[in-house]
Amino acid sequence: MEAASTLVPAAMPQHMQALEHANRVRLARASLKRSVAAGQVGAAEIVRECPWEVESMTVGELLRSQRRWGRTRARKFLFSMALNENRELGRLTQRQRDVLARELETKRPVLKLP
Repeated sequence: MEAASTLVPAAMPQHMQALEHANRVRLARASLKRSVAAGQVGAAEIVRECPWEVESMTVGELLRSQRRWGRTRARKFLFSMALNENRELGRLTQRQRDVLARELETKRPVLKLP
């Protein structure tokens, strides 16, 4: 009797799945940060919605993606709310999320129409 060899496609190794996921997140974040920098999407909106690609992103990284926001400005802004810049967006409580979004909306520059 011959042993029948069945060709079963091997599942993708775990490290390759992790790399694929990391690349997907990295590309999605880069696109989102470009949108924030261009003013197409507000940081407050991202804080409120917390899409999948920003769950592990730090608050400081999101703030610095805005135009004219560097490390110092982000730290001063977060210090007034007793938030750490290294806190992940996905780990914020609903109250922290609301306070941060409200403060971001008050800091957002008003566009003047001619």
